[in-house]
Amino acid sequence: MARYTDEELKEKVHAGFIVEYPDEMTQGYKDALIVQLLVQADTELVSAPAYFGAAKDAPSTNTMVSATAIIQDELAHANIAYRLLEDLGMDKEQLVYGRQPHEFKHPYGFDHPLENWAELVVANGLYDRAGITLLGDVYKNTSYGPLKRALVKVDQEETFHLRHGEMWMKRLSGAGGEAREKIQRAVDWMFPMAVEWFGLPDDMKRHSGQLDYKLKGLTNDQLRQTWMKSTVPLCESIGIDVPAHWDEAQGEFVLDFPFPCQYDEDEKRWLFGEGQISWKQVFERWKGRGPANKQFVESIQEGRAFRGVLEAAA
Repeated sequence: MARYTDEELKEKVHAGFIVEYPDEMTQGYKDALIVQLLVQADTELVSAPAYFGAAKDAPSTNTMVSATAIIQDELAHANIAYRLLEDLGMDKEQLVYGRQPHEFKHPYGFDHPLENWAELVVANGLYDRAGITLLGDVYKNTSYGPLKRALVKVDQEETFHLRHGEMWMKRLSGAGGEAREKIQRAVDWMFPMAVEWFGLPDDMKRHSGQLDYKLKGLTNDQLRQTWMKSTVPLCESIGIDVPAHWDEAQGEFVLDFPFPCQYDEDEKRWLFGEGQISWKQVFERWKGRGPANKQFVESIQEGRAFRGVLEAAA
């Protein structure tokens, strides 16, 4: 039996109480924490095959090593989150190997193949920035002690991924020509993808409990603004166009495209001209998963079959 009622626990965590053990949680707190950790773990895990495909396009041995180190970090971060889920009674083997590809909870953007080095570094510059924005807020505000401590390492390594992406975005943009054009094309499809990643606008937000239980501190719109405050100036400083601008009157960044809108995943192109769509349509697109969902998840799960072969031969 939980030590506190839901209302007592919400009051305690907002007063600074840190939850350390399952018997200090209510069922509502535990359910909200599991959802949050599962999205975190799946996102880190499924980013690895997406990054690996483009890492093979690395322009030198040194850059291949850097890209491979990032992939290794992402897998380690996934393992941390799955390990925390084990403390909550979840089976890590089942979570990684026992689910169908469409059951994973990562952002839609990571179901798309990254096809060259430019797309990989833009993913580091935009997607890893989104990850830091989300996890940085969790680290600062979470009421769950084991996660707060684990995120010290994760945050440091994600910062390296981000710097890698920003450095290469600047370098390729500065080179001009085809290199710059590739960066622009990657930003064109990944920028709206990352904006969408933060989810429903606050005035439409479903009640998740994560703010009530202080599992995070900022709303979706606040997190989206935090991400744009660093991403838009970065792109503008290197001569890359983004569909957003700072609005003095509103005191915030404003999108220059209908949000949300339709996406052509075959062409990797947002259909701004077709106008705004409903969030119900967005959820249907997310639920259907992206074009590489099955391939990426199966590439991860193949490891278990190989391990079985090794164990049988031992």
